[in-house]
Amino acid sequence: MRGEILAIGDELTSGRVRNTTSTLAARCLFAAGHEIIAMTTVGDEPDLIGKALHAALARAQFVLVSGGLGGTSDDLTNAAVAQALGRPATLNHEMLDSLTRDNGQGSGRLEKIAWLPAGAEVMQPRSGMAGHLLVHAGVVIFFLPGVPHEMEELLINCVLPELRRRDQDPGIIQQRLFKVFGLAETEINQRLAYLENSFPSLSLGYYPVYPEAHVSLTLRGAATHDLASAELAVRKALGPCLYGMDTDSLATVVGAQLRQQGLTLAVAESCTGGRISAELTGVAGSSDFFLGGVVAYSNALKETLLNVPAAVLTDHGAVSTATATAMATGIRVQTNADVTVAVTGIAGPGGGTPAKPVGTVCFGLATANQTSSLNSHFQGERWQIQAMATAQALDLIRRHLLGLALEVE
Repeated sequence: MRGEILAIGDELTSGRVRNTTSTLAARCLFAAGHEIIAMTTVGDEPDLIGKALHAALARAQFVLVSGGLGGTSDDLTNAAVAQALGRPATLNHEMLDSLTRDNGQGSGRLEKIAWLPAGAEVMQPRSGMAGHLLVHAGVVIFFLPGVPHEMEELLINCVLPELRRRDQDPGIIQQRLFKVFGLAETEINQRLAYLENSFPSLSLGYYPVYPEAHVSLTLRGAATHDLASAELAVRKALGPCLYGMDTDSLATVVGAQLRQQGLTLAVAESCTGGRISAELTGVAGSSDFFLGGVVAYSNALKETLLNVPAAVLTDHGAVSTATATAMATGIRVQTNADVTVAVTGIAGPGGGTPAKPVGTVCFGLATANQTSSLNSHFQGERWQIQAMATAQALDLIRRHLLGLALEVE
């Protein structure tokens, strides 16, 4: 079905809060085979809310509205919708009883939440959460709270099943998401463009998710063997730069490989400032494989914590493959980890030289039997260089564990 997402809140239009709810909703709806034709964000102004809703109703088969359902004075969604659609607000006693019971408060402050546009149906009445649906002019409108975890729960438990029930021609929709590191979006497009002629029912989407690129593959009304054939073609075209699928991340893939091989990992970081460790410890069960890391930003700490020889720092500089290799070796000795990786670089905006411009990042990888190094140069702002360096370090570990060749200086 074709849908539209409408997010409401001054906190979104002012930039105080990132609009993660719309992104989450779009991702879940797309994965379920629905097409999102527009995503709109408006502030807490009843007139704007009404106009945005009417516009969505004119072009979509369903509308998902998030935010503005609470009990404070700036939560205006229900009142604005009641006025815009000519559906006088009515007190929903079932919702009020649930809110009062689950929140342990009197009904006074919570009553505003339970005043819903006439004809509204509470989606999960015993949950103690705001959230209802309304069918207007043949279009189903879902009203979800702006709190991300509450919105996600109602989206999965109520919205997706209701859309499946209402879809008159669901057909067969098969989708996969491929995650790539090390190839530009344009290069990926060139490698895969021929596939849409090979599979008439196939469509490809290309999405830059810095520092990665993601590719969606959608087959409509196709047999299962078509999906398998298309997926195999994508895998061959992308080669080792394809690191994972669907919900994978570089950190989860690296963690799974380490766990499968019974290996441990430690890291030594300079310019990434702990970001590699943060990615790894964000993986559930990372204590199975991740021993820890050291952020050695100064040369003094590189010497004392990682045993980088002073001569290496003097002769080659802190940003060099020699120093990166010494850091990787040092953290391996300190932790006795099976695999270690180190990164040192110039994230900018200052600190660069003609010989080592901003964006120069060096990596070292060490095991008991070998050391490898890589010298890279990344473009962009400081956060982009740090993000790219973090991803590159994880990808070096991934490639090593898979036995793929590293670029060794």
